[in-house]
Amino acid sequence: MDKNSVYRTNIIGGREVGAISVDNMDKSVVHKTNSLFWDTKGNEVLGATSLPYYGAFVSEEKSRLFGDVSGKKVLEIGCGSGQSLQYVGERKASELWGMDLSENQLEKTRQHLTACGLSVKLICSPMEEECGLPVDYFDFVYSIYAIGWTTDLEGTFHRIASYLKKDGVFIFSWSHPIHKCVAAENNTLVFKKCYFDESWYSVSLGESTLALSDRKLSTYVNALAKAGFAIEQMIEESDDEMIQSRDGSFAKKAKMLPVTFVIKARKL
Repeated sequence: MDKNSVYRTNIIGGREVGAISVDNMDKSVVHKTNSLFWDTKGNEVLGATSLPYYGAFVSEEKSRLFGDVSGKKVLEIGCGSGQSLQYVGERKASELWGMDLSENQLEKTRQHLTACGLSVKLICSPMEEECGLPVDYFDFVYSIYAIGWTTDLEGTFHRIASYLKKDGVFIFSWSHPIHKCVAAENNTLVFKKCYFDESWYSVSLGESTLALSDRKLSTYVNALAKAGFAIEQMIEESDDEMIQSRDGSFAKKAKMLPVTFVIKARKL
């Protein structure tokens, strides 16, 4: 972190936390920090989001973004513990590939899929770096609540486009940027940070530390366009039935504003 570090409020998951905003965050520091986070306490602190769920109150069962994956070659960016790969594997995808920053997560994926009787090819690498993945190869690339960890969004989208065949599909979900600005207080929604602030920040959660940047929705859209993608569908709405099954301020917040967004784009 640099001398211009500034303390601020941020929203992680459904709760308000203190964060240190940093004007310039070195990529290697981000990779090291986040790799250690997921190697150790990541799942315990943030839990895991996996298919059929794209995030809070959005599911593949309702949105049907993938369609038929049987016989398709599929790559997951940020594969976590392997549950999403299990989901597409059980729907007869022909090849399963996974990439993650954390060796620990990849080992969990390997063990989980082996127990499910599924084979997978795994690569440990930051998503924005060259890692030897085949080009013009995959029918689907997807990322469930992982794409926001990249230090280079445009570069990552260009790499993902290179992995896909022509007309291949890229699907990703992430925490909605407006959700990251607003907290629920006494049945009122209160802005806690500027929506336009995309600076990197560091958050301490218990004994763990993570580094993130909250990008605007337009930043994702424009980066997709620059990488040669056409957006086919975007989901912001929370599913009413899923909200009804939850209590508390987070569910109430989801009735008022989007907390998750999902984009389906196709390589031109």
